[in-house]
Amino acid sequence: MENDQTRATITTATTSSSSKEADHDDCHDLLIASLPKEKGWSSHQLYLYQGFWCPSVLIREEMAVHQHFQARQNDIALATNPKSGTTWLKALAFSILRRQHYTPSQNHPLLTSNPHTLVPFLFQGFLDQDLTSNIAHSPRLFSTHLPYHALPPSIKSCAIGCRIVYLCRNPYDTFISAWHFFTKASDSLEPLSLNDAFDMYIRGVFGYGPFWVHMLGYWKESLERPQKVLFLKYEDLKDNPILHMKRLAEFIGVPFSIEEEKEGLIEEISRLCSINNLRELDVNKTGKFGSHFENKALFRKGEVGDWVNYLTPEMVERLDKVIQEKMDGFGLTFKTSL
Repeated sequence: MENDQTRATITTATTSSSSKEADHDDCHDLLIASLPKEKGWSSHQLYLYQGFWCPSVLIREEMAVHQHFQARQNDIALATNPKSGTTWLKALAFSILRRQHYTPSQNHPLLTSNPHTLVPFLFQGFLDQDLTSNIAHSPRLFSTHLPYHALPPSIKSCAIGCRIVYLCRNPYDTFISAWHFFTKASDSLEPLSLNDAFDMYIRGVFGYGPFWVHMLGYWKESLERPQKVLFLKYEDLKDNPILHMKRLAEFIGVPFSIEEEKEGLIEEISRLCSINNLRELDVNKTGKFGSHFENKALFRKGEVGDWVNYLTPEMVERLDKVIQEKMDGFGLTFKTSL
């Protein structure tokens, strides 16, 4: 009799759980159906969710993270627009933060693991419980493409509010890098012409875009809360990596010592994390990142000013106009060459 009651309880609980999952799926499907949509840069549709464009496959994960993720005060979030130096920032932040455990010359994890494996995206780490169960690696280090306004509440909380490092790349090079990546990185994606992609980009139809909303959100917050949000520029980091690596180390709570500077540790980490070095490592020449992007597609040129080889004068004029209309008056400027 007792066994029958136990089985009945388990069956009821399982049925209830399955029912909740089914209800959640129905709500998700209804939400997707209600959102404005556009043909994406790949075979995926983009949906306008919480003011930014996102593939439907990621909306479920973003919803779960937004509702349930709890930040800690010593968490460190790396935020970027897609194709704005995300891989580079992950390599630098990981190497600086964990340098007491690994040196650039002694079996460093970057020699055998892709930076995206070492520093998971927020929704990946949350779903895999890497961020919640691996207490040994405190402070927790993760990344996100989410615009500031769409971050989980606990990340932005004044009471908790983990530290956020934002890396901003000029919109011209960001577009070219994204176009190469999303149209050439995987055989499973439909090619998109440069003109079509550009038309979408300046309308704001870009993964986690519009780009101006993304950049200005973190820019404004960095001015209001500089102790919580560090705003780095890709071009400045390229021009003077040592200076800005020191800023990064200071911000995340692990400043370089005088001895480390004298020993040349900052230069060693810079060389280890350079795109030229990462590109040549075997781990980044093979394998895939995510479901269909090849690791090698993450390392193209990483140059400042490569856009001049692709954008026509008319395109430049149109993009200039969008930047002026959307971003003028906020004090955020861009270097388009070094």
